[in-house]
Amino acid sequence: MPKLTIWFIRSAVACLITSLMIGVALALGTVFQLPPIFSTLRPTFFHLFMFGWVTQLIFGVAFWLFPKFSKTQPRGNEVLWWITFWGLNIGLLLRVISEPLYVLNSWIDWGWSLAFSAILQWIAVICFVYNAWQRVKGKGH
Repeated sequence: MPKLTIWFIRSAVACLITSLMIGVALALGTVFQLPPIFSTLRPTFFHLFMFGWVTQLIFGVAFWLFPKFSKTQPRGNEVLWWITFWGLNIGLLLRVISEPLYVLNSWIDWGWSLAFSAILQWIAVICFVYNAWQRVKGKGH
């Protein structure tokens, strides 16, 4: 298994565990009177689950198992794959920190941090699409 796939999958599992812990906290918040910070974690739960767990797992498996691009670059541009990994994860970490803080205190810098996190994730997805698209060409192309 390629090193980058291992990084993607381990990070995905860490996001799964974290998102489910937040999900439990959110569920407990409906039963017990928990501080308001817990209600701000709904988007965090969603992003950790969908982008951290599902998307990252898909990206890692795609890097590993998609058809070869060429003999010299079997997985495509590996630099772009690493940009995908770091962009997705740094963007996710910034979002996990910024989103609840922005909801609690809409200080303008938290808004910029949140926007920057979305831009990093968008760049990661564009890099993934570029690399993956080249590896799933139809026959005769």
